[in-house]
Amino acid sequence: MGILLKNGTFIHYDTLEILPCDVMVDEGPDKGIRIIEPSDDPADEKGHTVLDCTGKLITKSFAIGHHHTYSALARGMPPPGITPANFREMLNSIWWSLDKCLDKETIRYSALSTAIAAAKSGATFIIDHHASPNCIKGSLSIIARAFDEVGVNHLLCYEATDRDGQDKGMKGLNESERYLQKGQGLIGLHASFTVGPELLKKAVRLSQKHDTGIHIHLAEDKYDQEHCLQTYYQQVTHRLNEAGVLDLPKTILVHGLHLDARERKMIRNKACWVVENMESNLKNKVGCFNGSGLGDNIMLGTDGMHGDMLRSAKAAFFAGQLHEQISPLSLYRRFRNAHRYLMQNNFSGDGDNNLVIFHYDSPTEITRENLPAHFLFGINNAHITDVIANGKIIVKDRKVCTIDESAVLKEAVACSRKLWEKVSQLRKSS
Repeated sequence: MGILLKNGTFIHYDTLEILPCDVMVDEGPDKGIRIIEPSDDPADEKGHTVLDCTGKLITKSFAIGHHHTYSALARGMPPPGITPANFREMLNSIWWSLDKCLDKETIRYSALSTAIAAAKSGATFIIDHHASPNCIKGSLSIIARAFDEVGVNHLLCYEATDRDGQDKGMKGLNESERYLQKGQGLIGLHASFTVGPELLKKAVRLSQKHDTGIHIHLAEDKYDQEHCLQTYYQQVTHRLNEAGVLDLPKTILVHGLHLDARERKMIRNKACWVVENMESNLKNKVGCFNGSGLGDNIMLGTDGMHGDMLRSAKAAFFAGQLHEQISPLSLYRRFRNAHRYLMQNNFSGDGDNNLVIFHYDSPTEITRENLPAHFLFGINNAHITDVIANGKIIVKDRKVCTIDESAVLKEAVACSRKLWEKVSQLRKSS
């Protein structure tokens, strides 16, 4: 049994070819689709779910190159008593206070909320970077089960770090290894300035053992470089390169703001990937991403702020005009590069049968040549009507149909209240 999308307009996400057609969608992970043009024999509708897509656009759904599920319940959280003066103080007073207070329940509802928001915004694949230092063991499985309930595919890791002690750092690596024995994932590290030599060495060895990569923040703030120079007498990119991080084609380097020309060349000549998170960079006042000299292996993420990749793409384009004058087509390629990363590294869950359907009434013609402009200046997540993941409908008529969204959000609100109280108590005691 599959899904038949009738009378729609299909847009190939890579070639940008536009076809009026029907689309037959096969069910199952990494399955395909079949394009049925008007000149072809019509498909047999018997046994298939049929969606009328008259006046709608059909294209491949989206993938989030870097997310932080654990931040989902932070929206509206009371701020710390003292305004953070810099990025490190922001980490200490907000995010490292939040993650310490997470437990199994709040991890679950953070993941469910994240997956629902992503699905309704057209994303069917999330690459996530998780932290919950007082609830490490089993945390990735909790997230995976929640994502699976909603129907969103995933590539997970635990953010190992020495900031809470070397014992916690090793527990973080152990959680990633435990999870990798059951499915696909990455080895997560926080950032160079909280990762000691032994943890870094063991993380690379573990990545090699499981044929995967490192997922780590790189030069998000100037302090990452300053700490590396003072502690290891080298720039952070050189430190990671000497450890073998950049040689792993599945490695993801997140942010990459404060890099000089030599570091950019080093990354460009490797098979690893960089993820741009423009909105987060602007919010944290750490700088703006500039992809100049980094090569083509750049994809986009949301950095835990939300699940709307269309919104992130627009922010990357508009802010990017001041720093690298990126074109609509080049930005669109970055937006779609997560698919290339997943495909080249043989990760499962991003097959052709992951689709998003738009009801986008444009006052101007949509062509292969101007599609990137429509993507940036017209289409937004309000136009999304239906989303298909692994050949199954997970959003229908703008509503998640795999899980009771209202019940999840009600429980999430209750969880967030308890979480905020724990964070408040932690701040008072520290």
